Amino acid sequence: MELKNKKVIIIGAGKSGIAASEMLDELGASTLLFDQNEKLDTDALKQKLPANTRVIKGELPEEEKKDTDLLVMSPGVPVDTPLVDSFRALNIPVWGEIELAYRFSKGRLIAITGTNGKTTTTALTGHIMKDWYEENGIDGKVYVVGNIGDPYTGVALKTRENDTVVLEVSSFQLETIDKFHPQVSAILNITPDHLNRHHTMEAYTACKEAIAKNQTKDEHCILNLQDERLRDFAKKRCTAQVSYFSSAGQTEAADEPAMNLYYEDDDKIYAASRNPRELNAGDIEPLMDIHDMKLLGTHNVENVMAAIAMCSAAGVPMERIIPSVCSFEAVEHRIEYTATVNGVDYYNDSKGTNPDAAIKGIQAMVKKTVLIGGGYDKQSEYDEWIESFDGKVTYLILLGQTAEKIEKCAHAHGFMNTVMATDMEDAVKKAHELARPGEAVLLSPACASWGMFDNYEQRGRIFKELVRSL
Repeated sequence: MELKNKKVIIIGAGKSGIAASEMLDELGASTLLFDQNEKLDTDALKQKLPANTRVIKGELPEEEKKDTDLLVMSPGVPVDTPLVDSFRALNIPVWGEIELAYRFSKGRLIAITGTNGKTTTTALTGHIMKDWYEENGIDGKVYVVGNIGDPYTGVALKTRENDTVVLEVSSFQLETIDKFHPQVSAILNITPDHLNRHHTMEAYTACKEAIAKNQTKDEHCILNLQDERLRDFAKKRCTAQVSYFSSAGQTEAADEPAMNLYYEDDDKIYAASRNPRELNAGDIEPLMDIHDMKLLGTHNVENVMAAIAMCSAAGVPMERIIPSVCSFEAVEHRIEYTATVNGVDYYNDSKGTNPDAAIKGIQAMVKKTVLIGGGYDKQSEYDEWIESFDGKVTYLILLGQTAEKIEKCAHAHGFMNTVMATDMEDAVKKAHELARPGEAVLLSPACASWGMFDNYEQRGRIFKELVRSL
């Protein structure tokens, strides 16, 4: 679509909406940014926007819709509202921010989604690709963008044919794609999350699967073999070449994968491949020992295998991938070591925003642990999280909207060592009092941060500041 002199309305005044307005301004569009928040500081917002971008808050006048050529959705805005339906009724195209970016970007696109592990896997994949570009003097750039932090629209117009974009994609973003088409995609796992937005697991699963909907048989989709939903997707609906990874040893797949990466109980990652560019057909080789990498936990072994498979599919030789994996440091807010105070290790896992992610945080701990949890209620259930404590968690400190709900669930499962906290400062203080030398304190909330914090990053940074001031 040619957007010069076209009228485009953006819904949502967050980071994605601002980046989209900048991109549209550069394309010569006439842009209006709308946000339903009546308390929005429009004067402060205008300081961040191109001079030609108009801003409306509260209610959108009907006359604004009539001559609109395109609606661009920020990912935080639900797509099933009467406002969005009214644009569809007028046959106005509705794109998400990543669809807008994709339409105008160049080069290779590697896209990663999944309930958990997206940020670490995206950062690692970008790290490997950047090392490969630098070592080989490739005339191009690697951009790591999306749900990981910097919006895709912020770099789309800068990209060139030799560039690679590594994109973390959420289910919210995948609701509004159309032509979006990565050459390499990955779905790391699918477990219940965001059901307050998607309503059913079927709808949530369909959003995740959409990452590969435009891929061809000559392109690559990396899937978790242990996930039953993804095995079903591979057999019935995935149009790309499938590569699997498995943390349960070598497991026969019903179909023939392009590559099968798996983790054995000898602490090594292996690869079986029918791709002669990488390995002789049918060969099984140990690629690496997991103790050579700097990431903790089986979930991170899965993330590593996914990144290896994606970078191999993108043309990076295996002998170049493994050293980059070993040099990679953990990302902020994902089981991030913070400090040791009076013999107690403190870890920030604020990115653990749902029960399944928080389970992986507990599993990564090797010491008795005082756990801090709770936050915004996404209509999750916490039974499996409580069951995963398995004698490792000594106390559960709870804060936020879900505190009472989680305490009730913990008591129903026989875990009685729950402590209520008024805020993060109170939670860290109580954890400091309860943890003994040789133990650990883990912030892994199993809930979103909204209501008490702007986002999980702010929650994690406040936790780290409080720990370092003990």
